[in-house]
Amino acid sequence: MAHTVRSRPSVSLFATDGRPHPLQDTLVLVTLALGILAFVTAMFHSLHLISSWAGLVGILTGAYGQYVSVTTRERFPLILGIGAAAIGFFLGMAHGGLFGGVVG
Repeated sequence: MAHTVRSRPSVSLFATDGRPHPLQDTLVLVTLALGILAFVTAMFHSLHLISSWAGLVGILTGAYGQYVSVTTRERFPLILGIGAAAIGFFLGMAHGGLFGGVVG
């Protein structure tokens, strides 16, 4: 009786399941872009509208991305994007909020 040896795939933190995930990849890119935008614009007091809105949309996009994500390769950058978006959102809210100066 012949014994077949199966090689185990290497285990990696960023391993994927080998299938394409276009929705999840798009959500990762959008969340990272919005997170970076919110974080950078939060450093400028007068750009609070951009930072607060980009942060809010980035948080919501990232949350949905976490909900539908399949692999760790998708979840890790989503968490980074959500964190950057949250910092931008909270600083934008502290500097004037979503409608500060526009609706009065």
